[in-house]
Amino acid sequence: MRKIGTRDPGVARYVSLPLLILIVTSVLGQSVQSVPGQSSLGQSRLKQSGQSRPRVQISNTTESLRGVSAVSRKVAWASGTHGTYLRTIDGGGTWTPAQVPDAVALDFRAVVAFSADEAFLMSAGPGELSRIYHTGDGGRSWQLQFMNKNPKGFFDSMVFWDSKHGVVLGDPITDESGKLKFEVLLTDDGQNWRAVRSAGLPDAKEGEGAFAASNTCIAVAPSAADSNIWFATGGKAARVFHSGDQGGSWEVFDTPMVHGQDSAGIFSIAFRDSTHGVIAGGDYKHPNEDGPNLAFTEDGGKTWTLSALHPLAYFSAVAYDRRVNASAMREGKEAEKKVGVGPIPSERIFIVGQDFVFDLRPPNNPRRIGGKKSLGIRFNAASGYPEGGALVVGPKGAIAFIP
Repeated sequence: MRKIGTRDPGVARYVSLPLLILIVTSVLGQSVQSVPGQSSLGQSRLKQSGQSRPRVQISNTTESLRGVSAVSRKVAWASGTHGTYLRTIDGGGTWTPAQVPDAVALDFRAVVAFSADEAFLMSAGPGELSRIYHTGDGGRSWQLQFMNKNPKGFFDSMVFWDSKHGVVLGDPITDESGKLKFEVLLTDDGQNWRAVRSAGLPDAKEGEGAFAASNTCIAVAPSAADSNIWFATGGKAARVFHSGDQGGSWEVFDTPMVHGQDSAGIFSIAFRDSTHGVIAGGDYKHPNEDGPNLAFTEDGGKTWTLSALHPLAYFSAVAYDRRVNASAMREGKEAEKKVGVGPIPSERIFIVGQDFVFDLRPPNNPRRIGGKKSLGIRFNAASGYPEGGALVVGPKGAIAFIP
């Protein structure tokens, strides 16, 4: 979607799933309570005591950053305005900013990296300003892999199963039959991109689009062997599109999320496996409004249950912590082998605000980390480390590590 808010708010819910969730948002210090009579999972208030600070890193740039990809605790990439990308290979001790040649007009809303050498960049913008680049030598050279030739095209988000298989989502364009269809591109070799057959996609509604706010409006399951794709929409509708065969066929489901205005809808979607997922959003022009802005699914996105927590606010991104999620899935598989009810895996939820982070470890109250007064920085997006924790980025080159 072409109009994107630059402010991101937040709150989250305790869920009975083995996971860690990162929710990028922008509301300061609101208390969160569950609706009377609903689950006691939301009975806590945001805890102001026991604060700790995120580790702010010097990015050496003042560009606005919305793309981030944490490869490991040592290696990470970020991306942003004016064709800018950044890389660290020493755990954030030194960030080196650079610019893709002849790309000063581009806004790199997405970066997906696989090592210190290999990364993909996606820019968002009308027509030919939407592009995909690749480097295999740490940014010493970049190859333009794809340029959107449709003047009404607009890329929103990019995600990969592995370095050879990825998918890009773009706003709806009119196909050959005159119907509005979301633009979906796939690569099977990490080099060439092909459009998904538009006839297989459900029609987009007039005024429906996707948000390029944090590179999280499209998702795939963590396993490279899983062929599921989901993407979430906003504007006149707040729906979830799903393909179970890597784009061959599609279905679409309504959600109870806020929508109607061009600035409202689902901004982010994430799945920890093929059935359990979360969507987050709101209205970026009215970031303090109480939603409904947060929902969960346990059936692969067919139905969505709203969070019982209130008040809610605008959320711009959500992602699972990779270490906790992997550990929880292992515990779940072990429990399945035992007779009776197995142990419930631990869960940890990060709620990353515009200028703060809430660390939720159910059943304990959340712990407030940082804040505008103590840090003086804001955030747009987040990426979980394989080792646990998250890297968050934002306006004016803001970067911080959340352990």
